[in-house]
Amino acid sequence: MTTFESRKDAYEGKFAHDEELRFKATARRNKLLGLWAAEKLGYSGEQAETYAKDVVRSDFEEPGDEDVFRKVRKDFDDNNVQQTDHQIRRTMEELMATAVDQIRKED
Repeated sequence: MTTFESRKDAYEGKFAHDEELRFKATARRNKLLGLWAAEKLGYSGEQAETYAKDVVRSDFEEPGDEDVFRKVRKDFDDNNVQQTDHQIRRTMEELMATAVDQIRKED
């Protein structure tokens, strides 16, 4: 194997690992976001867990984070939960950092 092929294989391996980490972190972030939102909505126990799963599933509707944001925004609006768009998006960013840290500690 040439040096070029070795470097190419290493790059492809790193890319695959990074994509797997991104996928896991996004799913974990969405669950954490769902649990955060569930608390704001007054849910607890099984109801909170079910809601968190619904938030995770909402991410499969389209690429990016907007589908998740829209679900939480709509649920807050429907239930008169006072959170600004900025607060929701900031929480999404903070929870992404938390999710990445948790996953890296598991590896």
